Amino acid sequence: MQPPLSYGDGGHGNGGNEAMKVETGKPRLLFTPGPLTTSVSVKEAMLRDLGSLDSDFLATVRSVRSRLLALGPYSPEEFECVLMQGSGTFVVESVISSAIPRNGKLLALVNGAYGRRIAQTARIHGIALDVLEVPENTRFTPALVRNRLASTEEVSHVAVVHCETTSGMLNDVEGIGPVVHGAGAAYIVDAMSSFGAVPIDMAGAHIAFLISSANKCIEGVPGFGFVLANRRALESARGNARTLSLDLYDQWASMEADKGHFRFTPPIHTILAFEQALNELDEEGGVRARGERYRRNHVALCRGMRELGFEIYLDEEDQSFVITSFRYPTHPAFEFAEFYERLWRLGFVIYPGKLSRESCFRIGTIGRIFVADIEALLVAIRRVLLEMGIDLTGAAGARHDLLPVDDPGGSE
Repeated sequence: MQPPLSYGDGGHGNGGNEAMKVETGKPRLLFTPGPLTTSVSVKEAMLRDLGSLDSDFLATVRSVRSRLLALGPYSPEEFECVLMQGSGTFVVESVISSAIPRNGKLLALVNGAYGRRIAQTARIHGIALDVLEVPENTRFTPALVRNRLASTEEVSHVAVVHCETTSGMLNDVEGIGPVVHGAGAAYIVDAMSSFGAVPIDMAGAHIAFLISSANKCIEGVPGFGFVLANRRALESARGNARTLSLDLYDQWASMEADKGHFRFTPPIHTILAFEQALNELDEEGGVRARGERYRRNHVALCRGMRELGFEIYLDEEDQSFVITSFRYPTHPAFEFAEFYERLWRLGFVIYPGKLSRESCFRIGTIGRIFVADIEALLVAIRRVLLEMGIDLTGAAGARHDLLPVDDPGGSE
Protein backbone atom coordinates (compact mmCIF):
# COMPACT_ATOMS: atom_id res chain seq x y z
CA MET A 1 0.00 0.00 0.00
CA GLN A 2 1.35 3.43 -0.94
CA PRO A 3 1.71 6.15 1.73
CA PRO A 4 -0.60 9.18 1.41
CA LEU A 5 2.03 11.54 0.04
CA SER A 6 1.77 14.66 -2.09
CA TYR A 7 4.35 15.15 -4.82
CA GLY A 8 5.11 17.57 -7.62
CA ASP A 9 5.05 21.29 -8.14
CA GLY A 10 1.84 21.64 -6.16
CA GLY A 11 3.65 20.53 -3.04
CA HIS A 12 6.30 23.23 -3.22
CA GLY A 13 4.38 26.48 -3.06
CA ASN A 14 4.92 28.85 -5.95
CA GLY A 15 8.23 27.33 -7.02
CA GLY A 16 10.13 30.54 -6.30
CA ASN A 17 12.35 29.12 -3.57
CA GLU A 18 15.93 28.98 -4.87
CA ALA A 19 16.50 25.65 -3.14
CA MET A 20 13.64 24.12 -5.12
CA LYS A 21 14.71 25.26 -8.58
CA VAL A 22 15.78 22.69 -11.13
CA GLU A 23 19.55 22.38 -10.88
CA THR A 24 19.88 22.29 -14.65
CA GLY A 25 18.00 25.56 -15.07
CA LYS A 26 15.76 23.81 -17.62
CA PRO A 27 12.05 22.90 -17.41
CA ARG A 28 11.22 19.69 -15.64
CA LEU A 29 10.48 16.60 -17.70
CA LEU A 30 7.33 14.69 -16.74
CA PHE A 31 7.67 10.90 -16.73
CA THR A 32 4.02 10.44 -15.84
CA PRO A 33 0.86 8.97 -17.41
CA GLY A 34 -0.55 12.47 -18.04
CA PRO A 35 -0.52 15.40 -17.89
CA LEU A 36 2.64 15.09 -19.91
CA THR A 37 5.60 17.01 -21.19
CA THR A 38 4.32 18.91 -24.23
CA SER A 39 6.08 20.70 -27.07
CA VAL A 40 6.67 24.43 -27.04
CA SER A 41 4.47 24.82 -30.10
CA VAL A 42 1.53 23.07 -28.37
CA LYS A 43 1.85 25.49 -25.46
CA GLU A 44 2.18 28.47 -27.81
CA ALA A 45 -1.08 27.53 -29.54
CA MET A 46 -2.89 28.61 -26.37
CA LEU A 47 -1.71 32.22 -26.72
CA ARG A 48 -4.61 32.98 -29.06
CA ASP A 49 -7.97 34.21 -27.70
CA LEU A 50 -11.20 33.17 -29.39
CA GLY A 51 -14.83 33.29 -28.40
CA SER A 52 -16.95 30.18 -28.02
CA LEU A 53 -19.09 31.20 -31.03
CA ASP A 54 -16.17 32.44 -33.14
CA SER A 55 -16.31 30.85 -36.57
CA ASP A 56 -12.62 29.95 -36.41
CA PHE A 57 -13.14 28.10 -33.14
CA LEU A 58 -16.21 26.23 -34.39
CA ALA A 59 -14.25 25.21 -37.46
CA THR A 60 -11.48 23.91 -35.18
CA VAL A 61 -13.99 21.84 -33.20
CA ARG A 62 -15.34 20.29 -36.38
CA SER A 63 -11.83 19.59 -37.62
CA VAL A 64 -10.73 18.00 -34.35
CA ARG A 65 -13.77 15.72 -34.29
CA SER A 66 -13.19 14.49 -37.83
CA ARG A 67 -9.45 14.09 -37.33
CA LEU A 68 -9.94 11.97 -34.24
CA LEU A 69 -12.12 9.59 -36.24
CA ALA A 70 -9.49 9.53 -38.97
CA LEU A 71 -6.86 8.28 -36.52
CA GLY A 72 -8.59 4.88 -36.35
CA PRO A 73 -9.48 5.18 -39.09
CA TYR A 74 -13.11 4.92 -38.02
CA SER A 75 -15.76 5.38 -40.68
CA PRO A 76 -17.78 8.60 -40.23
CA GLU A 77 -20.75 6.66 -41.58
CA GLU A 78 -20.60 4.36 -38.55
CA PHE A 79 -18.89 6.33 -35.78
CA GLU A 80 -19.21 9.74 -34.15
CA CYS A 81 -16.84 11.85 -32.06
CA VAL A 82 -18.08 13.84 -29.06
CA LEU A 83 -15.88 16.28 -27.14
CA MET A 84 -16.60 16.73 -23.44
CA GLN A 85 -15.20 19.30 -21.00
CA GLY A 86 -13.27 18.09 -17.96
CA SER A 87 -10.73 15.46 -17.03
CA GLY A 88 -10.75 11.91 -18.32
CA THR A 89 -12.83 10.80 -15.35
CA PHE A 90 -15.51 13.34 -16.30
CA VAL A 91 -15.72 11.75 -19.73
CA VAL A 92 -15.87 8.21 -18.36
CA GLU A 93 -18.68 9.31 -16.06
CA SER A 94 -20.44 10.90 -19.01
CA VAL A 95 -20.49 7.55 -20.83
CA ILE A 96 -21.41 5.41 -17.82
CA SER A 97 -24.21 7.76 -16.73
CA SER A 98 -25.54 8.31 -20.27
CA ALA A 99 -25.10 5.05 -22.16
CA ILE A 100 -26.68 2.63 -19.71
CA PRO A 101 -30.49 2.78 -19.52
CA ARG A 102 -32.45 2.68 -16.26
CA ASN A 103 -33.07 -1.04 -16.68
CA GLY A 104 -29.50 -1.76 -17.79
CA LYS A 105 -26.75 -3.57 -15.92
CA LEU A 106 -23.00 -2.99 -16.11
CA LEU A 107 -20.27 -5.60 -15.79
CA ALA A 108 -17.10 -3.75 -14.75
CA LEU A 109 -13.80 -5.54 -15.36
CA VAL A 110 -11.43 -4.42 -12.61
CA ASN A 111 -7.69 -5.01 -12.31
CA GLY A 112 -6.66 -1.59 -11.04
CA ALA A 113 -7.73 1.74 -9.62
CA TYR A 114 -9.36 3.02 -12.82
CA GLY A 115 -11.52 -0.06 -13.24
CA ARG A 116 -12.59 0.44 -9.62
CA ARG A 117 -13.44 4.05 -10.45
CA ILE A 118 -15.75 2.88 -13.24
CA ALA A 119 -17.52 0.62 -10.76
CA GLN A 120 -17.74 3.45 -8.22
CA THR A 121 -19.27 5.71 -10.86
CA ALA A 122 -21.97 3.14 -11.60
CA ARG A 123 -22.77 2.77 -7.89
CA ILE A 124 -23.10 6.52 -7.39
CA HIS A 125 -25.57 6.74 -10.26
CA GLY A 126 -27.60 3.79 -8.98
CA ILE A 127 -26.78 1.59 -11.97
CA ALA A 128 -27.15 -2.17 -11.51
CA LEU A 129 -23.62 -3.50 -11.27
CA ASP A 130 -21.61 -6.70 -11.38
CA VAL A 131 -17.86 -6.53 -10.79
CA LEU A 132 -15.29 -9.03 -12.00
CA GLU A 133 -12.11 -8.14 -10.09
CA VAL A 134 -8.80 -9.91 -10.54
CA PRO A 135 -5.36 -9.18 -9.06
CA GLU A 136 -3.63 -6.05 -10.35
CA ASN A 137 -0.96 -8.14 -12.08
CA THR A 138 -3.53 -10.28 -13.92
CA ARG A 139 -4.55 -9.47 -17.47
CA PHE A 140 -8.15 -9.81 -18.58
CA THR A 141 -8.57 -12.46 -21.25
CA PRO A 142 -11.56 -13.42 -23.40
CA ALA A 143 -11.93 -16.65 -21.40
CA LEU A 144 -12.23 -14.82 -18.07
CA VAL A 145 -14.91 -12.53 -19.46
CA ARG A 146 -16.77 -15.33 -21.23
CA ASN A 147 -17.00 -17.35 -18.03
CA ARG A 148 -18.34 -14.40 -16.05
CA LEU A 149 -20.92 -13.45 -18.67
CA ALA A 150 -22.12 -17.05 -18.77
CA SER A 151 -22.83 -16.95 -15.03
CA THR A 152 -24.28 -13.43 -14.82
CA GLU A 153 -27.75 -12.51 -15.98
CA GLU A 154 -29.04 -9.45 -17.83
CA VAL A 155 -25.74 -7.65 -18.44
CA SER A 156 -26.39 -4.88 -20.97
CA HIS A 157 -22.94 -3.22 -20.94
CA VAL A 158 -19.36 -4.29 -20.21
CA ALA A 159 -16.61 -1.78 -19.36
CA VAL A 160 -12.85 -2.30 -19.25
CA VAL A 161 -9.73 -0.14 -19.04
CA HIS A 162 -7.40 -0.75 -21.98
CA CYS A 163 -4.16 0.47 -20.39
CA GLU A 164 -4.59 0.26 -16.61
CA THR A 165 -1.97 2.78 -15.53
CA THR A 166 -2.25 1.63 -11.92
CA SER A 167 0.29 -0.99 -12.95
CA GLY A 168 1.00 -0.47 -16.67
CA MET A 169 -1.16 -3.46 -17.65
CA LEU A 170 -2.47 -3.64 -21.23
CA ASN A 171 -5.74 -5.57 -21.33
CA ASP A 172 -6.80 -7.52 -24.41
CA VAL A 173 -9.66 -5.26 -25.47
CA GLU A 174 -9.78 -6.55 -29.03
CA GLY A 175 -9.97 -10.15 -27.87
CA ILE A 176 -12.64 -9.41 -25.27
CA GLY A 177 -14.86 -7.46 -27.69
CA PRO A 178 -16.29 -10.38 -29.68
CA VAL A 179 -17.12 -12.16 -26.41
CA VAL A 180 -19.06 -9.14 -25.18
CA HIS A 181 -20.79 -8.81 -28.54
CA GLY A 182 -21.70 -12.50 -28.55
CA ALA A 183 -23.39 -12.04 -25.19
CA GLY A 184 -25.52 -9.24 -26.63
CA ALA A 185 -23.94 -6.50 -24.50
CA ALA A 186 -22.56 -3.09 -25.49
CA TYR A 187 -18.82 -2.62 -25.02
CA ILE A 188 -17.28 0.41 -23.27
CA VAL A 189 -13.49 0.82 -23.45
CA ASP A 190 -11.54 3.33 -21.37
CA ALA A 191 -8.62 3.97 -23.74
CA MET A 192 -7.48 7.02 -21.82
CA SER A 193 -3.77 6.22 -21.86
CA SER A 194 -3.56 4.17 -25.05
CA PHE A 195 -5.50 5.95 -27.80
CA GLY A 196 -3.18 7.81 -30.12
CA ALA A 197 -0.29 5.38 -29.70
CA VAL A 198 -1.88 1.90 -29.72
CA PRO A 199 -4.04 1.03 -32.76
CA ILE A 200 -7.54 -0.08 -31.72
CA ASP A 201 -9.97 -1.77 -34.12
CA MET A 202 -13.31 -0.40 -32.90
CA ALA A 203 -15.39 -2.15 -35.54
CA GLY A 204 -13.62 -5.50 -35.25
CA ALA A 205 -13.79 -5.39 -31.44
CA HIS A 206 -17.44 -4.26 -31.51
CA ILE A 207 -16.64 -1.26 -29.30
CA ALA A 208 -19.68 0.94 -28.73
CA PHE A 209 -17.91 3.70 -26.78
CA LEU A 210 -14.17 4.40 -26.71
CA ILE A 211 -13.02 7.10 -24.27
CA SER A 212 -9.79 9.10 -24.17
CA SER A 213 -8.36 12.45 -23.14
CA ALA A 214 -6.49 15.41 -24.64
CA ASN A 215 -3.48 15.15 -22.34
CA LYS A 216 -2.35 11.60 -23.01
CA CYS A 217 -0.81 10.02 -26.12
CA ILE A 218 -1.87 12.83 -28.45
CA GLU A 219 0.24 15.13 -26.24
CA GLY A 220 -2.19 17.96 -25.69
CA VAL A 221 -2.91 19.72 -22.40
CA PRO A 222 -5.63 18.93 -19.82
CA GLY A 223 -9.13 20.34 -20.14
CA PHE A 224 -11.28 17.98 -22.19
CA GLY A 225 -11.72 14.41 -23.28
CA PHE A 226 -13.56 12.73 -26.11
CA VAL A 227 -15.76 9.77 -26.90
CA LEU A 228 -15.64 7.85 -30.15
CA ALA A 229 -18.99 6.16 -30.37
CA ASN A 230 -20.89 3.81 -32.61
CA ARG A 231 -23.71 5.99 -33.94
CA ARG A 232 -26.46 3.50 -33.14
CA ALA A 233 -25.20 3.12 -29.57
CA LEU A 234 -24.98 6.88 -29.19
CA GLU A 235 -28.50 7.39 -30.50
CA SER A 236 -29.77 4.77 -28.07
CA ALA A 237 -28.37 6.88 -25.19
CA ARG A 238 -31.01 9.56 -25.75
CA GLY A 239 -32.93 10.19 -22.55
CA ASN A 240 -30.68 7.97 -20.41
CA ALA A 241 -28.57 10.72 -18.84
CA ARG A 242 -28.52 11.03 -15.07
CA THR A 243 -26.83 14.45 -15.16
CA LEU A 244 -27.25 17.67 -17.11
CA SER A 245 -23.68 18.69 -17.88
CA LEU A 246 -22.44 15.16 -18.66
CA ASP A 247 -25.29 14.18 -20.97
CA LEU A 248 -23.37 12.54 -23.80
CA TYR A 249 -26.25 12.39 -26.24
CA ASP A 250 -27.22 16.04 -25.77
CA GLN A 251 -23.58 17.10 -26.11
CA TRP A 252 -23.40 15.31 -29.45
CA ALA A 253 -26.77 16.60 -30.63
CA SER A 254 -25.75 20.17 -29.84
CA MET A 255 -22.49 19.84 -31.75
CA GLU A 256 -24.30 18.38 -34.71
CA ALA A 257 -27.09 20.97 -34.76
CA ASP A 258 -24.92 24.02 -34.08
CA LYS A 259 -21.83 23.18 -36.17
CA GLY A 260 -19.53 22.42 -33.26
CA HIS A 261 -21.09 24.54 -30.53
CA PHE A 262 -20.65 23.30 -26.95
CA ARG A 263 -23.72 23.45 -24.69
CA PHE A 264 -21.65 25.08 -21.95
CA THR A 265 -18.40 27.08 -21.89
CA PRO A 266 -15.81 25.15 -23.90
CA PRO A 267 -12.10 24.83 -23.01
CA ILE A 268 -11.10 26.95 -26.00
CA HIS A 269 -7.37 27.24 -25.39
CA THR A 270 -7.04 23.53 -24.62
CA ILE A 271 -8.74 22.69 -27.92
CA LEU A 272 -6.45 25.05 -29.83
CA ALA A 273 -3.47 23.33 -28.23
CA PHE A 274 -4.96 19.94 -29.14
CA GLU A 275 -5.28 20.94 -32.78
CA GLN A 276 -1.56 21.66 -32.82
CA ALA A 277 -0.88 18.37 -31.04
CA LEU A 278 -2.78 16.57 -33.80
CA ASN A 279 -0.62 18.37 -36.37
CA GLU A 280 2.49 17.10 -34.61
CA LEU A 281 1.09 13.57 -34.43
CA ASP A 282 0.61 13.67 -38.20
CA GLU A 283 4.13 15.03 -38.69
CA GLU A 284 5.55 12.18 -36.61
CA GLY A 285 3.87 9.62 -38.85
CA GLY A 286 0.63 8.89 -37.00
CA VAL A 287 -0.42 6.44 -34.32
CA ARG A 288 2.00 3.63 -35.13
CA ALA A 289 5.02 5.93 -35.38
CA ARG A 290 4.21 7.55 -32.06
CA GLY A 291 3.73 4.17 -30.47
CA GLU A 292 7.11 3.09 -31.77
CA ARG A 293 8.80 6.12 -30.14
CA TYR A 294 7.11 5.30 -26.86
CA ARG A 295 8.15 1.66 -27.21
CA ARG A 296 11.79 2.71 -27.67
CA ASN A 297 11.49 4.88 -24.57
CA HIS A 298 10.06 1.96 -22.61
CA VAL A 299 12.75 -0.48 -23.74
CA ALA A 300 15.52 1.96 -22.81
CA LEU A 301 13.93 2.60 -19.42
CA CYS A 302 13.47 -1.05 -18.50
CA ARG A 303 16.99 -1.98 -19.62
CA GLY A 304 18.52 0.84 -17.60
CA MET A 305 16.41 0.26 -14.48
CA ARG A 306 17.27 -3.44 -14.47
CA GLU A 307 20.95 -2.54 -14.72
CA LEU A 308 20.50 -0.30 -11.69
CA GLY A 309 18.96 -3.20 -9.78
CA PHE A 310 15.24 -2.33 -9.88
CA GLU A 311 12.54 -4.96 -10.31
CA ILE A 312 9.60 -4.51 -12.72
CA TYR A 313 6.21 -5.37 -11.22
CA LEU A 314 4.48 -6.89 -14.28
CA ASP A 315 5.48 -9.76 -16.51
CA GLU A 316 6.83 -8.53 -19.83
CA GLU A 317 3.95 -10.01 -21.87
CA ASP A 318 1.40 -8.00 -19.86
CA GLN A 319 3.30 -4.70 -19.78
CA SER A 320 2.35 -1.69 -21.91
CA PHE A 321 4.90 0.84 -23.14
CA VAL A 322 2.90 3.67 -21.54
CA ILE A 323 3.99 3.43 -17.90
CA THR A 324 5.96 0.92 -15.85
CA SER A 325 5.68 0.05 -12.16
CA PHE A 326 8.88 -0.69 -10.24
CA ARG A 327 8.90 -2.37 -6.84
CA TYR A 328 10.40 -0.46 -3.95
CA PRO A 329 13.93 -1.70 -3.26
CA THR A 330 14.36 -3.57 0.01
CA HIS A 331 17.49 -1.56 0.83
CA PRO A 332 17.01 0.01 4.29
CA ALA A 333 18.09 3.45 3.07
CA PHE A 334 15.41 3.68 0.36
CA GLU A 335 12.62 6.15 1.11
CA PHE A 336 10.46 7.02 -1.87
CA ALA A 337 9.68 10.54 -0.66
CA GLU A 338 13.39 11.39 -0.59
CA PHE A 339 14.06 9.56 -3.87
CA TYR A 340 11.24 11.49 -5.55
CA GLU A 341 12.34 14.85 -4.11
CA ARG A 342 15.94 14.47 -5.19
CA LEU A 343 14.88 13.59 -8.74
CA TRP A 344 12.41 16.48 -8.71
CA ARG A 345 15.21 18.92 -7.84
CA LEU A 346 17.22 17.57 -10.76
CA GLY A 347 14.34 18.24 -13.15
CA PHE A 348 12.78 14.78 -13.45
CA VAL A 349 9.22 14.11 -12.28
CA ILE A 350 8.26 10.48 -11.75
CA TYR A 351 5.03 9.14 -10.25
CA PRO A 352 4.13 7.48 -6.94
CA GLY A 353 2.52 4.07 -7.06
CA LYS A 354 -1.18 3.29 -7.01
CA LEU A 355 -1.21 -0.44 -6.36
CA SER A 356 -3.36 -1.62 -3.47
CA ARG A 357 -1.17 -4.46 -2.20
CA GLU A 358 2.44 -3.70 -3.18
CA SER A 359 4.74 -0.72 -2.74
CA CYS A 360 5.80 0.48 -6.17
CA PHE A 361 6.55 3.70 -7.99
CA ARG A 362 5.83 4.40 -11.64
CA ILE A 363 7.71 5.94 -14.56
CA GLY A 364 5.87 6.97 -17.70
CA THR A 365 7.38 6.87 -21.17
CA ILE A 366 4.81 8.90 -23.12
CA GLY A 367 4.62 12.59 -23.93
CA ARG A 368 7.18 14.76 -25.70
CA ILE A 369 10.13 12.74 -24.46
CA PHE A 370 12.71 10.69 -26.31
CA VAL A 371 15.30 8.00 -25.59
CA ALA A 372 17.86 10.72 -24.79
CA ASP A 373 15.53 11.95 -22.04
CA ILE A 374 15.19 8.42 -20.67
CA GLU A 375 18.97 8.07 -20.59
CA ALA A 376 19.25 11.39 -18.76
CA LEU A 377 16.69 10.20 -16.21
CA LEU A 378 18.70 7.02 -15.66
CA VAL A 379 21.82 9.07 -14.98
CA ALA A 380 19.86 11.14 -12.48
CA ILE A 381 18.52 7.99 -10.77
CA ARG A 382 22.05 6.58 -10.50
CA ARG A 383 23.21 9.84 -8.98
CA VAL A 384 20.37 9.93 -6.47
CA LEU A 385 20.99 6.34 -5.40
CA LEU A 386 24.64 7.18 -4.77
CA GLU A 387 23.66 10.25 -2.77
CA MET A 388 21.29 8.13 -0.68
CA GLY A 389 23.96 5.49 -0.11
CA ILE A 390 22.07 2.79 -2.00
CA ASP A 391 23.70 0.13 -4.18
CA LEU A 392 21.13 -2.27 -5.61
CA THR A 393 23.55 -4.15 -7.87
CA GLY A 394 26.65 -4.66 -5.78
CA ALA A 395 28.67 -3.73 -8.86
CA ALA A 396 31.33 -1.06 -8.65
CA GLY A 397 31.40 1.85 -11.05
CA ALA A 398 28.73 3.43 -13.18
CA ARG A 399 27.95 3.62 -16.85
CA HIS A 400 29.62 6.54 -18.54
CA ASP A 401 27.88 6.26 -21.91
CA LEU A 402 24.73 8.06 -20.77
CA LEU A 403 24.06 11.74 -21.18
CA PRO A 404 25.30 13.91 -18.29
CA VAL A 405 22.61 14.87 -15.82
CA ASP A 406 22.90 18.56 -16.64
CA ASP A 407 21.94 17.96 -20.25
CA PRO A 408 18.52 16.26 -20.48
CA GLY A 409 18.51 16.76 -24.26
CA GLY A 410 16.11 15.18 -26.69
CA SER A 411 13.01 17.18 -25.83
CA GLU A 412 11.64 20.02 -27.85
